[in-house]
Amino acid sequence: MPTNTTPEYKAAETAFRQARDSKERLECLREMLRTIPKHKGTDHLQADIKTRIKQLTEELAGPKKGGARGGPPTVIRPEGAAQVALIGPPNTGKSTLQTKLTGSHAPAGPYPFTTQFPQPGMLPYEDIYFQLIDLPPIAAEHPVPWIANTLRPADVCLLIVELGDPACVDQVMAVHEILAAKGVTMTEKWDQTPSADGNEEELNPFAIRLPALLIATKADQIPALQEELQVFEELAGLRYPAIAVSATTGEGLDQIAPWLFRNLGIVRVYTKPPGRPPDKNRPFTVRRGQTVHDVAVMVHRDLGETLQYARLWRGHEVEGRQVGHDHPVADGDIIELHT
Repeated sequence: MPTNTTPEYKAAETAFRQARDSKERLECLREMLRTIPKHKGTDHLQADIKTRIKQLTEELAGPKKGGARGGPPTVIRPEGAAQVALIGPPNTGKSTLQTKLTGSHAPAGPYPFTTQFPQPGMLPYEDIYFQLIDLPPIAAEHPVPWIANTLRPADVCLLIVELGDPACVDQVMAVHEILAAKGVTMTEKWDQTPSADGNEEELNPFAIRLPALLIATKADQIPALQEELQVFEELAGLRYPAIAVSATTGEGLDQIAPWLFRNLGIVRVYTKPPGRPPDKNRPFTVRRGQTVHDVAVMVHRDLGETLQYARLWRGHEVEGRQVGHDHPVADGDIIELHT
């Protein structure tokens, strides 16, 4: 039955999809419940929203007084230019890869299910960082009930595969099935542009859709690697972009961060106070197509409402030109915000 939602509800739903932490998502859920039309066509969605409000409220409240202490967090607050989830079957080298890329020293061993909880680490690229989250392996014999909540803040994922394992195709297909049952879909599309008619994932506000980059590990141990990769993709029916790497030799490791930077459309913007030089050490990161207003909100939420205009420096072409809220920013821009 059609839901016939209002513009106010659609705005709250969009904000929920874009929310970066639990508090923001809870605010958006409450706004969704307030603005959703109340009729039979939305009964199921209303119930789902109420359930998620209850879950998030309990999560933010922490353990009840006198109750047992909680374990390690299962949802990691996003940091850096993007949160990247490492997803894969057991013993594919996820933890070793994260350690090599971030120096986080995540627990790793030659046996399955070494990783029990999300392990964050920071992957440097020039003057920014990507947050890599090593996750428990995904397999039927080791269910992870909280995995969908963990993946909600993620921007994209790395699907880690060991092509030398004869069971790799079956394992990866099992990963897709387990995630799909929890409302998580991996996609080869990195532009994230919704289709005109909308598919089931796009129409469901709680569906999680993650662009995926396939990482083929232990590349140094696989003769005829490209042929193996092609056969794997044909048997699995996958068309993800792929990078082959070896944690032992270092092959391919230096390709991951530049690939993420390009395909996520990362834009670095530097800010400066009037009459002073810009801070070139800590850029704000937005995405291609975002505006001066988006940067202002990142500097401080209230700036989005009080911003009058900005002055823009762009290389040697633009020096101190006055621009408005909706002016798109480009990588390397320097802006001076005026309230």
